[in-house]
Amino acid sequence: MTTEKKIFILDTNVILHDFNSIFKFDEHDVLIPITVLEELDKFKRGNDLINFHAREFTRELDKLSGDLLFSDGVALGNGRGRLFIETGKEFSDKMKVSFHENIPDHRILAIAEFIKNENPTRTTILVSKDINLRMKAKSLGILSEDFKNDQVKDIDNMMSLGIQTLNDFSSEKIAELYQTEEGLKEEDLNLDYELAGHRYFILKNNNSSALAHFNPVDQKITRVEKPSAYGIYPRNAEQTFSIDALLDPAINLVALTGTAGTGKTLLALAAALQQAEHFDQIYLARPIVALSNKDLGYLPGDAKEKISPYMQPLFDNLAVIKKKFNAHSKQYLYIDELLKEEKLQITPLAYIRGRSLTNAFFIVDEAQNLTPHEIKTIITRAGEGTKMIFTGDIEQIDSPYLDKKSNGLAYLSDKMKDQEIFAHINLIKGERSFLAELASKLL
Repeated sequence: MTTEKKIFILDTNVILHDFNSIFKFDEHDVLIPITVLEELDKFKRGNDLINFHAREFTRELDKLSGDLLFSDGVALGNGRGRLFIETGKEFSDKMKVSFHENIPDHRILAIAEFIKNENPTRTTILVSKDINLRMKAKSLGILSEDFKNDQVKDIDNMMSLGIQTLNDFSSEKIAELYQTEEGLKEEDLNLDYELAGHRYFILKNNNSSALAHFNPVDQKITRVEKPSAYGIYPRNAEQTFSIDALLDPAINLVALTGTAGTGKTLLALAAALQQAEHFDQIYLARPIVALSNKDLGYLPGDAKEKISPYMQPLFDNLAVIKKKFNAHSKQYLYIDELLKEEKLQITPLAYIRGRSLTNAFFIVDEAQNLTPHEIKTIITRAGEGTKMIFTGDIEQIDSPYLDKKSNGLAYLSDKMKDQEIFAHINLIKGERSFLAELASKLL
């Protein structure tokens, strides 16, 4: 090993998060503890994405296999470092005082401590998405950090890009939006930056106001009317913008973020029903992330009974829409018909993984619990005519190894923000009861 390169030691959860992670450390060397390979073996069977990642990493490792992995390392490619596998090490006296040897995380720590001591002139860093393991490493004097490759750097700026309020805006320009269909030009907004991607604006002054949309294709700013979607009417500007994007056939990818009660899933489902005749299939799906990461296998009942509690919120949203109509009305019966014919499917995300989605309206709820790679895997399944909607709250993440900067929904919104087929609306104003809104803010 050379002296100028850092040594990054990867925890199991980094590989399960991104099976290509070994290629994400530039010119630095990457080391895989033998304990990580043992843990990956436990994840190779199954249909979830982490099982796929475990298998793919094993295949990738097989391509690089050879005795050199355990001695001089194997080159990871042009401009990259070398990959090493390190066998188990004895616990130091310092470790024996605090850590049990039969715990995999502790065996990884023992290897990290050994590598650090064997390479005093180099920086050794343990990379883990497990906060507790990172803290344990630091207690031993081992540098440790999260896997940062797919983290959003300026999350606050990214979340505010979709909707902007311009105060003291020209009354003449607002009147022009109402009186003509030509719209305004970008320079009429007097911004100190160039617009890119779909952007929504609240234009106002003391006398008048307007809701507007910048279309990156024709470079025009036009007024946004207050549309409805299958009996659901917007209650605020954010919901108005959301419905506008959801109903726009030129916007194939939409991200709706916001806290509980802002109407994200309800609006997406209503828009899907409004446009049902234009699509062959409507999917409303969500990842199954059991609270406290508890294995669903330990819950009572058959497969359908196990997942039912996690899918119920989606059926609740459908019930809200159905209540807008008489039970004998055309709209009410049409929903029942869509469900009966399975043109509208409410299902766990894992049940439709691997399908090619052609001419489908595809809604993924709770998308903040997906990794960036899971988001990419889903979107790359989109066929001709498919529209994809991702909804979620990046402040409420159930997955133990994701946070507001590293989850797939934030990653998607950041990477796609300037694309002509993408719109992101962050909903802030809650529309539930006063009690629910108060609890959301204070508790």
